[in-house]
Amino acid sequence: MSTNVQEGKIVKISGPVVEISGMNRAQLYEIVRVGEEQLIGEIIRIRKTGDRHISTAQVYEETTGLKPREIAIATGQPLSADLAPGLITQIYDGIQRPLPALQLDTGDFITRGVTIKALDFDKDWDFKPLINVGDPVQGGNFLGEVKESRLVNHRIMVPPNLGKGKIKSILDPGKYTIAETIAQIDINGRTHSISMHQSWPVRIPRPFLQKLEANIPLITGQRIFDTFFPIAKGGVAAIPGGFGTGKTVSQHQLAKWSDATVVVYVGCGERGNEMAEVLKEFPHLEDPRSGEQLMQRTVLIANTSNMPVAAREASIYLGITIAEYYRDMGYDVALMADSTSRWAEALREISGRLEEMPGEEGYPAYLASRTAEFYERAGRVQTLSGIKASISAIGAVSPAGGDFSEPVTQNTLKTVRVFWALSYPLARSRHFPAISWLESYSLYIESLSEWYQKNIAPNFMKLREEAMSILQKEKELQDIVQLIGPDALPESEKIVLMAAKMIREDFLQQNAYSEDSYCDLSKQYRMLNLIMQFYYKMRENHDAGVQFEQMTSLSILGDIARLKWALDKEFSGLYNECLDFIQKRMEPINFGIA
Repeated sequence: MSTNVQEGKIVKISGPVVEISGMNRAQLYEIVRVGEEQLIGEIIRIRKTGDRHISTAQVYEETTGLKPREIAIATGQPLSADLAPGLITQIYDGIQRPLPALQLDTGDFITRGVTIKALDFDKDWDFKPLINVGDPVQGGNFLGEVKESRLVNHRIMVPPNLGKGKIKSILDPGKYTIAETIAQIDINGRTHSISMHQSWPVRIPRPFLQKLEANIPLITGQRIFDTFFPIAKGGVAAIPGGFGTGKTVSQHQLAKWSDATVVVYVGCGERGNEMAEVLKEFPHLEDPRSGEQLMQRTVLIANTSNMPVAAREASIYLGITIAEYYRDMGYDVALMADSTSRWAEALREISGRLEEMPGEEGYPAYLASRTAEFYERAGRVQTLSGIKASISAIGAVSPAGGDFSEPVTQNTLKTVRVFWALSYPLARSRHFPAISWLESYSLYIESLSEWYQKNIAPNFMKLREEAMSILQKEKELQDIVQLIGPDALPESEKIVLMAAKMIREDFLQQNAYSEDSYCDLSKQYRMLNLIMQFYYKMRENHDAGVQFEQMTSLSILGDIARLKWALDKEFSGLYNECLDFIQKRMEPINFGIA
């Protein structure tokens, strides 16, 4: 990147897109300051007209009132994320300005051109060195650590773009700011000073040693996800669905309950009231594993639909860069992007103002490659320090009218390996989460099977397959029921419908605002196992001559339905009672069959 600041003049303004003449040394993705108010922008195209260089910038702030011939200044720096202790618990806008600090500085309405540091450079952090003078180091190695929050130890790393060297000096344990030099590294006779703060261009992925197989599940506590359509740590998933089907609530649940150490939540172009609810709710949520506040391991990035459209793109890249930074420390990170459709719409608007050739439905021809570039930055890797860590990326998609054939959904499906399809009919019938078990899929099933069989139960995957088969069979029978009515079905098929209803209502339905909000994997297995044992026993009894009505009038059905609400010891006792009832009291002789 150019290191010299240079000036140019605005020659054309089209919404958030501004053309600037005179910056002959400017480079792509360089940050520019535009107009008298020094609005923040980024160069996205450079062309030469005669002996003039025309730089096109997308401005991340409202451009109303900007005029031709105003000055624009190229900074010589790319759009970068500030990375240091202080990120956790913070709430940023799309270009990493801290919203609480912005509110204190400008009030409830953000003033244009305001620049606020992303991190507190005056705060002292309790630094503890992990390495000694003379030790060999290279990019990505840990120099020390800071207790960033009650749940996260922030590991201070050698910047990943530095080569091999030796520690020349390192500070003793104590309190230091993120700007102070904490270590000096000698690399080929040159001394490099290292502080706790580093900057990284958001469009460039941070390096790692190698990608690893995604064979460990990301436990979410949501039965439809963990049991039927699991995602691996380091996996990528999409939640497409129309308005009101539950995308945002599903992502809230994943952010709250997934067993990642660090959560990065990006609200990209969502409605302000939804994002306000997130910002209001998150600071008061309790982490289920530690009992601390969930914000003690969370970074929030808020870029609502009424904010400048160009900043939506920046927010996505900022989020994935922060996620990579914590991954490099050795943490499992969960990244929630809500929603990538709004990001794609921003690409479409900018592309239109650049007068590029439109693709399908007006989206730019590079939509597929940009989508793939974003999701490919997720994954389970061996970091430069040799630790195994992961980023699991989960993106919500908002197809217009719930049409999954539109370009953003289709291009996302080409990249992700888990498809959680939200359904209008399920949402209208108040079945939540409204994930369609007939349309959804997970391509991680095979790689996760061994883990489930080893850590949960040997027959876990078999139960899952049989439950899925029952739901598929129910769909086929429902088509027949529509024609002839349920009473005309043979009893063997009524048993299938009964079992499917139990799976849907007693297992898959899960209220996010109740005690059933989280369900651990062992409980999920036992719940499904009990339903399937009841189904097997119904089939055995039917073959022995027991009437269907006799089996469906048993009190155990109410007990099975109550299992999801039962907690800890109450659950174990109720589960054992139900299992004992099925195995001993549902024998044909108890129904009068000799």
